[in-house]
Amino acid sequence: MQEKNYDKVLIIAGSDSGGGAGIQADIKTISACECYATNAITAITIQNTLGVTGIHAIPDNVIYEEIKVVLEDIGTNAVKIGMLHSSNTIKMVDKALDLFNIKNIVLDPVMVATSGDVLLQEEAISTLKTVLIPKVRVITPNIPEAEILLGKKIDSQEQLPEFAKELSLGGKVSVFLKAGHLSDDELIDVFYNAETDETLEFKSQRLDTNNTHGTGCTLSSAFASFLAKGKSLNEAAKLAKQYINDAIVSGKDYKLGEGHGPVKHFYNLWKNS
Repeated sequence: MQEKNYDKVLIIAGSDSGGGAGIQADIKTISACECYATNAITAITIQNTLGVTGIHAIPDNVIYEEIKVVLEDIGTNAVKIGMLHSSNTIKMVDKALDLFNIKNIVLDPVMVATSGDVLLQEEAISTLKTVLIPKVRVITPNIPEAEILLGKKIDSQEQLPEFAKELSLGGKVSVFLKAGHLSDDELIDVFYNAETDETLEFKSQRLDTNNTHGTGCTLSSAFASFLAKGKSLNEAAKLAKQYINDAIVSGKDYKLGEGHGPVKHFYNLWKNS
């Protein structure tokens, strides 16, 4: 009998006790995209749909070992990086990944939760910019995250192609810049492919829904999943956008908690629920 292999994605991110974002959203997304998820937990957050009430960091040496033992045994086709919290954690993740030759690394520069809670320490921002971002293949910032990385304000969708290219560090990293925090009814996400110097635009209509918790985690995990399955950058960007859009549309009318609810990750399986 011929041996079969899974398409694998290693998640390096924090845990969300409410299940809508973080590691939990990542695992759901990767599974829904037909890949096998492994993980290295960087922090445990105490949160629900209303917000984050506590963050407990995992020791950096433990994070290092989580990554190392998974990759030594199971390996991976892609890595998705989410919440890293501190400068030392970023350096330790970088040190662990340096042991392995992994091309498909997608970094979601998690800084602020949907609820507005800060998830990245101030001094860690410069470390993220100088140590980790130059080594990954794709970053997926939203507008507030892009503004922090750029050090300037983003006022309109017309600026996104220019700023996505600026975030690429001179063509070192591809950038999926999400437009959801702008006020337009029609959202136009921009993907700058640094490897081909192309800019793609993905249009969608803004929906009247409170269920937007974990959208950034979900998009980046979908992107990593499609890269793990061998898709090109442009195709992975297109498929990831389609997945998050369908998950938002399918979950827009559900009620879960009193704050920001999740998207419906398994919309293609839970058709009648």
